[in-house]
Amino acid sequence: MLSAIRARIGPMLETSARLLRLLSLLQARRDWPGPELAGRLEISARTLRRDVDKLRDLGYPVHASSGAAGGYRLGAGAELPPLLLDDEEAVAVAVGLRVAAGGTVTGMAEASVRALAKLEQVLPSRLRHRVDALRSVTLPLPWAGPPVDPAILTVLAVAARDRQRARLSYTSQDGPQRWRSVEPHRLVAAGRRWYLLAWDLTGEGWRTFRVDRIAAPQITGPRFTPREVPGGDAAAYVARSVSTAVYRYQARIRLHVPARAAAELVPPTAGHLEPDGDEACILTTGAESLGTLAVYTALAGAEFEVLDPPELASYLLVLAARLTRAARP
Repeated sequence: MLSAIRARIGPMLETSARLLRLLSLLQARRDWPGPELAGRLEISARTLRRDVDKLRDLGYPVHASSGAAGGYRLGAGAELPPLLLDDEEAVAVAVGLRVAAGGTVTGMAEASVRALAKLEQVLPSRLRHRVDALRSVTLPLPWAGPPVDPAILTVLAVAARDRQRARLSYTSQDGPQRWRSVEPHRLVAAGRRWYLLAWDLTGEGWRTFRVDRIAAPQITGPRFTPREVPGGDAAAYVARSVSTAVYRYQARIRLHVPARAAAELVPPTAGHLEPDGDEACILTTGAESLGTLAVYTALAGAEFEVLDPPELASYLLVLAARLTRAARP
């Protein structure tokens, strides 16, 4: 009798485990070709179709595409399905929610706390211990950054992911608000500030937009073919844009430390670093005044020399003499 029960339960457990694995794969990627999905599960195409039908019976909207290869996608349902997370993903989500609870995305703090409470209720003890260890030794520094509307982030993220043109209202640094048509490329989070890197169809060029200055974004279409970002690195391009382009004075300074060491001294929003041999690097930065440039560079904590502009070198000589006089008894 016992052997007969085991014979019946064994295949059921195997099927249930396979369904969970299938659901996890569908959640991990937007589109799956049928043959690739079957190969990952080590099952036949026919078994895959049966498993997909079982997920549909359970209420998961799995969409299938026709064709020789076929494909599957987990669609949006009326309710949020349970997420299947491995250990590292669960810890990453818990830590991310804690960070979001103290962030500057408007309205996210309370929602993050609620979501974190639900997640910690179901975390295994081994993972809860890791999350608690991180919480016990981590303290956020208060920083009043500009608030960002999560609804705006969501619209921009969807437009960038689906490669669809968008229209948005933007308030520039000098005040006027204008409508712009853009091809969103990437969202870049720099500390407490968010930026959108996009091809500006209005101005025909790459543009970095501060998300807290964006209002009423709308996905208008049509789809576009992504352009190549100058330099190939979206984050580096945004760092250069926000650290130099908007300022009156722009400077190039050779720091006599390797680029990797300089990266610990200079945040990406303050300047762009390029290696200059093994023991030096070039810092490109900007500021509204020569005084700010001089003091910031001197406080970076490394030996340096000014490459340009020449007036910055002259200002440093004047500042050095003033500081020397101030230090005399």
